[in-house]
Amino acid sequence: MGELYLFYFNNGVFLMLRCCSALDAESEYLVQDALERVMVGRTVMVIAHRLSTIKNADQIAVLDQGRVAELGSYGQLMSLPDGLFRRLVERQTVVAQ
Repeated sequence: MGELYLFYFNNGVFLMLRCCSALDAESEYLVQDALERVMVGRTVMVIAHRLSTIKNADQIAVLDQGRVAELGSYGQLMSLPDGLFRRLVERQTVVAQ
């Protein structure tokens, strides 16, 4: 199983790093399902390798060379025809097939 670094701060904020980068699809689903139940009503910051793990995020910030290049929901970012986020998702989808 992959590594999960989960930090909880006194103000109710969770920070998750590498939450599903090394998991097979079934394990990723189980972890994602459990995390979504825990995250309800909390502020959570996720740094993700697999972009599928952040599909249900309220806001996604796409960083490029140290700056926020795009900001929006998964659907909003995927609707940008020349968007960086869309290109990254498409690359991961091609590699996964």
